Amino acid sequence: MKLRSKIFLLGFLLCIPFSWAAKVNLKAEKLVLDNGLTVLLHENTQAPTVACRLFYATGSVHEKPGQSGLAHMLEHMLFKGTKKIGITDSIADAAFLAQEDSLRALSREAFARQDSASALRFIAQHDSIQEVHRQLFIKDELWESYLNAGGTGLNAYTSALVTAYHVTLPKNKVELFLWLESDRMENAVLREFYPERDVVREERRMRYDDSPTGRYFESLKATFYEAFPYRIPTIGWAEDINNYSRELAVDHYQKYYKPNNAILVFAGDFNSAELIPKIKKYFAPIPRGSEFPPLIMNEPEAAGEKRLVVRRNDSKPRLDMLFHTPAVGSPEIFALDIAENVLNGRSGRLHRRLVEQEQLAVAAGAANNIKPYMSSFELSVILREGVEHQKVEKIVWEELQKLADEPVSDRELQRVRNSIIASQVRSFRNMEHVATIMAYYELYGDWNLVNRWLDEVAQISPAEVQAAVQKYLQRNRATIGYMKAEEP
Repeated sequence: MKLRSKIFLLGFLLCIPFSWAAKVNLKAEKLVLDNGLTVLLHENTQAPTVACRLFYATGSVHEKPGQSGLAHMLEHMLFKGTKKIGITDSIADAAFLAQEDSLRALSREAFARQDSASALRFIAQHDSIQEVHRQLFIKDELWESYLNAGGTGLNAYTSALVTAYHVTLPKNKVELFLWLESDRMENAVLREFYPERDVVREERRMRYDDSPTGRYFESLKATFYEAFPYRIPTIGWAEDINNYSRELAVDHYQKYYKPNNAILVFAGDFNSAELIPKIKKYFAPIPRGSEFPPLIMNEPEAAGEKRLVVRRNDSKPRLDMLFHTPAVGSPEIFALDIAENVLNGRSGRLHRRLVEQEQLAVAAGAANNIKPYMSSFELSVILREGVEHQKVEKIVWEELQKLADEPVSDRELQRVRNSIIASQVRSFRNMEHVATIMAYYELYGDWNLVNRWLDEVAQISPAEVQAAVQKYLQRNRATIGYMKAEEP
């Protein structure tokens, strides 16, 4: 969209009643196959492409002690291929894998009895067999299949709650996604597991162990969550990664990569009446897996304010303040969404006060991060060099106290609402975003929350914003992090 069109759209939105704008709706069809697979379909002909998403409800919150990061490891492994993809001889492939697993098991047993010489000999035998095994591989066949079909945005990621696979394809290539992903759901083969484990270990070293901000945020999250598994790093703890076995990953795959634990989403230029039979053709034969009860672990009430100070000279000074807030489904999250938008952005209170007026920071913002089980409200400030953290923190508390004591003005409330509308309207034009947000909200309980959100926010009063801030954004609920320079 041209800049003039964007300005016109924003200006138009600023002039319209919020109740009218809240009628903007995303239309979609939902069906659930007999095996439990949830399918969401949003037709949009603005471009001859389709955004394809497959979400599995498996992330770091589902991992057992000692197995942190296993969902992320499996995300890597799912690109290695299946019984049909990435291999020239599936029978020989299975035989090689059995030999390799046996040798790795022998090496673990040898290490356990402190026989390092035998353990290293078994690993050397494993690596030698794997070199012969590699001659059967068709490297990156799955990845190349998508790219050769004109796929864009091909990627995957793992979070606390989900492992997601996504690509955008030309409208006449969507069946390729159905074929490849149904095959991965049922027939994935975890080849080259131990070399890939080394890749993940190196990824952890670069992103966390050798990164000042990586370790800071990992420690801050572990401080914020005392018991609930949101505290577990998605990539896993280093020692847990070292102890992964291929058998452990296979067990995880066979447990979680099932149709009744998955959400399949398409957004773009297709005909649902034509696509649904194809979806059933590829996915309906896959048997459902075991049902998983929801997590019942709760985060204990904090004993009081918690603090973390990390001193590093190789990182920008920053302040972070985190607060526990209710899970998605609570009406209070909508009031906190208003609070976020009052504080956040270039026109938000934090930026105006800390960046423009006091000139103590280079950036300041807020985020209302909604999730199942429990959510979080997070404030972050990047300080100018030489500025005292305590001075910045004092001002942040002043702004929170003002939000708790004084109702948001009608003018500011309207600005915030219009900002939310404009963001929603823009996001509906992007099919990649539409497919992703529908999948997330379905994971949270109902994809249609994406439509109800504006209506819910429209009904929030200044008094409700005050009440939510007074209840949740208080010192005794805060976890505060300082990243600062080392003392001379």
